[in-house]
Amino acid sequence: MTPDQIISAIEATLNGPMKNAYMDGFGPDARLNEDLHLDSVLILNLLLHLETSHGCDVPERELSKDSFKTVRDLARFLTGDDVAIEAEEEIDIKVHCFVSCLCAAIKARDGMDHRPFYFGVWDTGFHIDDACRLSYHGPTVKHDHFRHWFRRLYGVDVIGWYNKDDSKAANLARFEKLLNEKRATEHLMVMLDLYHLPERENKFNQNPFPHYVMIEKTDDPDIWFMHDPDYRWEGTLPRTAILNAIGQPTVEGGYIFDRAKATDPTDADLRDYFDAVFDDTRNPLIDAARQIIQAHVDPSTPLDIAALDLALRELPVIAIRKYAYEHGFAVFWRALDLPDQDFEDWCDEIEALHQGFRALQYKIIKLAASGDTALATQIFADLDALDRLEFKIKAGLKAWYIKWHTTAFATGEFSFAMTGTDR
Repeated sequence: MTPDQIISAIEATLNGPMKNAYMDGFGPDARLNEDLHLDSVLILNLLLHLETSHGCDVPERELSKDSFKTVRDLARFLTGDDVAIEAEEEIDIKVHCFVSCLCAAIKARDGMDHRPFYFGVWDTGFHIDDACRLSYHGPTVKHDHFRHWFRRLYGVDVIGWYNKDDSKAANLARFEKLLNEKRATEHLMVMLDLYHLPERENKFNQNPFPHYVMIEKTDDPDIWFMHDPDYRWEGTLPRTAILNAIGQPTVEGGYIFDRAKATDPTDADLRDYFDAVFDDTRNPLIDAARQIIQAHVDPSTPLDIAALDLALRELPVIAIRKYAYEHGFAVFWRALDLPDQDFEDWCDEIEALHQGFRALQYKIIKLAASGDTALATQIFADLDALDRLEFKIKAGLKAWYIKWHTTAFATGEFSFAMTGTDR
């Protein structure tokens, strides 16, 4: 197929089986995410339709690359042409909204390093419901662990202000009172449903989309400033829009803390934190994916294999947390003054791990759509390969940690105050 034919097939697919509601701006230069509101999973669904209904050859081995931003890019990708992607400025990695809000406060204190707080985020908890569906948010997902260690490492109390036993109106009133009275160094966090803020770019087309952000007043009482450290967005939004997103029944939670009280973590506390969160005996996300797939392909269970797509839809959201490994390696790379190439090599392995989840997601979508259980054999093999890669990364990180531990506690030479190149 020619690029023009593929563009026509994309338009037909989005208008037809995918029922995309944002086709007014469709064209070769329409951006897949910003204009057509396609997140990573919807793009994979689009590719599956193009492969099965229009005969496009989808090179699965290349799916791990962010090779397309626009409709034209996607068409060129499917014809095998190289796509020129504008290089992005190297930026700090964000992987967990609650943690990112806390770390934004530490970054605001000159000389303090937030990276150690990402230890263990790569294995942070998630929820599996009674229907065997994976979710990044749910009743079993708690943040007390992070609150405890933030106080232990940086000396800052993260105080919960949201009372789940009160009405929404009471919590919204409490939120506005705290916003009006808070000090300049205080950070007011709140969980809102990002789906109900269409002004915001929705990288993951989630509904609902529970997400922690931080809010500040502006000179205009009807306009508030929202800081979303995890998605690297900040800007002003109408007060009423933010309150509506907070007031949704899908969300509840909020905290306040003061960065003025932050102190540098000690090496002993960082040692204890790493020891407490590092687990090199299992990879929980891979184990969960394997369990969920097995439950859906096992004919003895009541689960429908067609539901597997929905059951693992949020896998990419959680897989992003694997980039937290980069923060872990960066801590010891800088403290030990290791060669840059050593760090870059591990970053490549971490990138391969994360992108491997994306390629896996495509096969999961194909399995759910086709019901071909032969694909399950390939998927389980891919999971085993990802398992081996993640254990390799953990072994490398542990080796660097042991080297730091041996040196730091033998000489007392190292500290984790921020120094060197900011990645």
